[in-house]
Amino acid sequence: MSKTLPRWADLILIPAINVLLAFFVAGLVVMFIGEDPVHAMGIMIRGALGSDYGIGYTLFYATSFICTGLAVAVAFHASIFNIGGEGQAGVAGIGVALVCLTLDQTHWLLTLPLAILGAMAFGAAWAAVPAYLQARRGSHIVITTIMFNYIASALLVYLLTNIFKMPGSMAPESRRFEDGANIPRLDQMADWIGLDMARSPANISLFVALIACVLVWLLIWRSRLGYEIRAFGFSDKAAVYAGISPFRITMITMLISGALAGLMAINTVMGDLQRLNLDSVLGAGFVGIAVALMGRSHPVGVVLAALLFGVLYQGGAELAFEIPAIPSQMILTIQALVILFTGSLENMVRFPMERLFLFINRGRA
Repeated sequence: MSKTLPRWADLILIPAINVLLAFFVAGLVVMFIGEDPVHAMGIMIRGALGSDYGIGYTLFYATSFICTGLAVAVAFHASIFNIGGEGQAGVAGIGVALVCLTLDQTHWLLTLPLAILGAMAFGAAWAAVPAYLQARRGSHIVITTIMFNYIASALLVYLLTNIFKMPGSMAPESRRFEDGANIPRLDQMADWIGLDMARSPANISLFVALIACVLVWLLIWRSRLGYEIRAFGFSDKAAVYAGISPFRITMITMLISGALAGLMAINTVMGDLQRLNLDSVLGAGFVGIAVALMGRSHPVGVVLAALLFGVLYQGGAELAFEIPAIPSQMILTIQALVILFTGSLENMVRFPMERLFLFINRGRA
């Protein structure tokens, strides 16, 4: 963090300006194709936040992004760029499916904890190989995690066409889980306390993701292991001098990161699809990179950034429905612009803001 900027400016002001710049450029693109950007923005906001139905879908997408964002954020603290969340979440779906297909004759109170353990174990196991290759062989973690995304996709295709496929079915998917693996949706939970809420795929895994945020905060800022992870990320040579093992920190960090990425399979495979198929991740692993960047790798920031991307996903779907001239790919453009401005172009905002605050501080002195 820069010493010339107050903490609130570094954590809130600069990301907010970056997002506004991304939306401004996106608005120019909308104008270029002949549509009104203000009208389009209004449709997006109403579609995502204007009804309990839209809010439910926004929270559903945000739940997945919180998990993958936390996964990237934990790795960032150790200066490890884990972009394998897509594959780790996909493989985690296998763990969820194995538990649900085995125990779906019981009750979701028994199935859910075991499915969480299955998702985290499979996600961590898929991250362990790239971690080992970097820690022992010096392989570049970016290259290996990208490759493992493709391997995970191929593995899912094989399993869904040979192992999990229902006899007589042409669809590459497992059978639907029975009632014992159906976790409560948010509208069902609202009904328990007498509230009426439109049906949406948002489910109890939202609270699982929020609990994960608290645990990550405790791990990174209130534990010895978290201190070692941050020390290693700040300077690996200084960490080694202090007796911290690079192999141990790399392996533990990637295992935690993979487990967090795998947690999103609870939201999609168990909560929404209620079966295992090829479309359970849908890019959430890559969105987690932008979420972690925008959220400054802090759990609170990750939650806020995940909500923003949830609004973009749900609002974008409504926008594509209301204005066919604006395709759904427009949302990918906005995401790319957010990543561009919060990542590679961040200094374009940071340096002028640092000079501005330096000028203000000199004026007060």
